Amino acid sequence: MSVKANSTPLPDRVKVARALISVSDKTGLVDFARDLAGMGIELVSTGGTRKTLSDAGLKVRDVSDLTGFPEVMDGRVKTLHPGVHGGLLAIRDDESHAGAMADHGIQPIDLLVVNLYPFEETLKSGADTATQVENIDIGGPAMIRAGAKNHGYVATVVDPQDYAAVLDELRTEAGETTLGFRRMLAGRAYARTAAYDAAVSGWFAETLSDAAPRRFAIAGDLAEALRYGENPHQSASFYRTGEARPGVATARQVQGKALSYNNINDTDAAFELVGEFDPARTKAVAIIKHANPCGVAEGATLIEAYRKALRCDPVSAFGGIVALNDRLDAASAREIVEVFTEVIIAPEADEEAIEIVRAKKNLRLLLTGGLPDPRAGGRVVKSVAGGLLVQSRDAGHVDDLDLRVVTRRQPSQAQLADLKFAFRVAKHVKSNTIVYAKDGATVGIGAGQMSRVDSARIAARKAEDATKAAGLAEPLTRDCVVASDAFFPFADGLLSAIEAGARAVIQPGGSMRDEEVIRAADENNVAMVFTGMRHFRH
Repeated sequence: MSVKANSTPLPDRVKVARALISVSDKTGLVDFARDLAGMGIELVSTGGTRKTLSDAGLKVRDVSDLTGFPEVMDGRVKTLHPGVHGGLLAIRDDESHAGAMADHGIQPIDLLVVNLYPFEETLKSGADTATQVENIDIGGPAMIRAGAKNHGYVATVVDPQDYAAVLDELRTEAGETTLGFRRMLAGRAYARTAAYDAAVSGWFAETLSDAAPRRFAIAGDLAEALRYGENPHQSASFYRTGEARPGVATARQVQGKALSYNNINDTDAAFELVGEFDPARTKAVAIIKHANPCGVAEGATLIEAYRKALRCDPVSAFGGIVALNDRLDAASAREIVEVFTEVIIAPEADEEAIEIVRAKKNLRLLLTGGLPDPRAGGRVVKSVAGGLLVQSRDAGHVDDLDLRVVTRRQPSQAQLADLKFAFRVAKHVKSNTIVYAKDGATVGIGAGQMSRVDSARIAARKAEDATKAAGLAEPLTRDCVVASDAFFPFADGLLSAIEAGARAVIQPGGSMRDEEVIRAADENNVAMVFTGMRHFRH
């Protein structure tokens, strides 16, 4: 059904005589309302908002004065009335609308100030279903949409952050609002209701265990407009979705210049990787460059782990991201800052460590307050032309898998520990992935190749470079283990790894040629473990 457009021209300026205020978040409310009243603007309000204003000594009318009807059903019904919506939606320069207002005693509302029941905050608190449903706002979104639609006459404010701008507008424009200002507020209003509805619909989908809802909505709050995207000719912004998962979006930036698009992307990859390592069991450090690890290690201390991680690829570590799974201490900070580093991210940091990092004014230090749970669910969203790809997060964890030895040779306990370590790392390397590891540290990483055998060869070559850089006579890959994120489709990739020095292998299995690959391992007296789970990462 089409709706005929109203041809009445919109006024540029509208005098604000009456404001309807109904807010859940009362931040800055009293001061804002007091300034409005000081400009001679009549205040109309509802329930708790009206009480707050009245208790502050402000003269405020109850919304029931406009509707002629009391709030009922525990406040569920109070503004859903023609006395309110007529005052918001009326085109005042239209004779029929003006006539209807006069006939029914509808008073115009020039300024609408509404923020919504705290559905998102209630969701974070883990409230029960009944509480969550009760925090779905109905009247608020209806008023916001009405006021924003009729922005030719109504200024609609949905965020306390805009109170100062509203007051500036009214002071500058002698108590009036301009059309451009009202249109800007209307855009923000619709973005707010869209985000709110996205949160509600997402909650329903999760509650119903609906992995593929008919319509999928996602929303975020602007954290920062970035200088540019992956390249200087691309624009970019960073948004927070409200997910409580510790990481870049939840971190406190202690110091350093603003994060770039690439910084955020790489830092997220680094912190998700170290989240695989429980700090109560081991200390772990990951060094990331271009979203791939160039060195990962665990150790008894962070400084030990850092040194082992750096040894894997000291050249690529230059200008990289360093992520730690435990509190940054002074000794580790002192060593990390010796290499040019873009970002350090950790759950916490000692004060002495913070001061050491502060000496490098451009180095960003992010503290998250916790680690991401590698087993936790959630959705991952990627854009494609004309659509979105949505999947559950890869919550697979090697410690939870039923590992199966498929070769005559059994891995030793030390090899098994390294195999698990390498498979944890492989989960966070772009496919095709090969990870050589020894003594709880990566010694060669091959990432993002079209052929798995190429990844094996690149990882071996990187290990050769690292061996030379460390001044070692014996290759770092000698008697190492190797992890593959997916199965070996042929024996050639495995043979390349064996040639590099691998003596134990971990891979998902599942290839049509598994028997050929197992036979190659047996012929070379190499142990092989199947996980039954792959970790593609594109």
